[in-house]
Amino acid sequence: MSGKFRALVLEEAEKKVTASIRELDESALPAGDVTVSIAYSTLNYKDGLILNGIGRLVRTYPHVPGIDFVGTVEASSSPAYRPGDKVILTGWRVGEMHWGGYATKARVKADWLVPLPGGLSEKQAMALGTAGFTAMLAVMALEEQGVTPQSGPVLVTGANGGLGGVAIALLAAGGYTVHASTGRPDLADGLKALGASEIVPRAELDKLPDRPLLSERWAGAVDAVGGKPLSSILPQIRYGGAVAACGNAAGVEVVTNVLPFILRGVRLIGIDSVMCPLARRKEAWSRLARQLPKDALDSMTQVVPLGDLPALGARILKGETRGRVVVDVNR
Repeated sequence: MSGKFRALVLEEAEKKVTASIRELDESALPAGDVTVSIAYSTLNYKDGLILNGIGRLVRTYPHVPGIDFVGTVEASSSPAYRPGDKVILTGWRVGEMHWGGYATKARVKADWLVPLPGGLSEKQAMALGTAGFTAMLAVMALEEQGVTPQSGPVLVTGANGGLGGVAIALLAAGGYTVHASTGRPDLADGLKALGASEIVPRAELDKLPDRPLLSERWAGAVDAVGGKPLSSILPQIRYGGAVAACGNAAGVEVVTNVLPFILRGVRLIGIDSVMCPLARRKEAWSRLARQLPKDALDSMTQVVPLGDLPALGARILKGETRGRVVVDVNR
C-alpha cells in the first residue's frame, strides 16, 4: 500500500489557478526511476509565474509546482543512486511539465539529479537553487570569455534578487570589482555587504541609449533582467568584454546595433540552466560549494513554510522579495 505525502497542488478553473495543500497517495506521483524524500525547495521568479498561472508554463492540472528541490533518495531503480543519497534537482522543466518540489516527495529521472556536494547543507543548496546555479553558470561564462578581475568592473542587474545576490557574492569572492544595479536604494547596504562597491540606480539603465556606442564603463555584466537595461548595457561594455544574459524580468525585447560587437568585440552569451548538461551542472555545483562565502548566502536567506508560497509567488513577480526564499516543505 502506497504511502502518503503532502503537497501544494494547483488547480485551474475558468482560466484561474488556485493553490491548496493536500495529502496525496504516493501512487499519484509521475513516472521516474528515483523517488526522493524532499527536505527543502525554494522560490524562483519562474515559480512565481507558475503559482499565478502566467505564461502557460503548466499545461496539465492538477499540478505540483516547484522547479527545485533537495532531499534524500528513498527508492531507486537506477544504478546512479541508492537509498540514502543526498541529491539536488534544478531545471529539466520539473515543476512545469513534471510534478515538482513543493511536496514532501517527488519521483524523477535519475539523469535530472546531481549529488549534493560536500560543503553544502540541504538548506544552503536550496538557498542557491536555480537562481544561484544560474549565477554560477553566468560567472563561469564570463571567465571563459576572458573577463578577469583585472579587466575592470562587472555589473550585476537585478541585484536584490536571488540570482543577482549570489552573482555579487561570487564575483566579489573571486576578486572582481562589482557594480550592482537596483531599483531599491533602501537595500543598498545589503548589496555592499555582499561585495558590491558601487550602486547603479536602475533608472540609469531603464532607458534606451541615444547613440550606437556609449562610453566604455564595464568589462562585463551578469544581466538578470533583459529588456531596456540590457539594451543600455551593451553599448557601455569595454573592448573585448562580455555580457551573460540570464533573465527577462524587464522584458524579452532588446534594442541594439552591431557596433558594440564589431567595433569593440563585445560578446553576448545566453545562459540556460534548464537543460544544462550534467557534467557542467556538477562543475557549477562543486564550485558553488567551494567558492561561495556561506555567511553571504546565509545573510540573504529566509525560510518559510509551504503555505506561504501563494502570497510570496505574487510578491516575487512585483520585485517585493529580497534574496533567497527557502521552502521547508515539512512545515
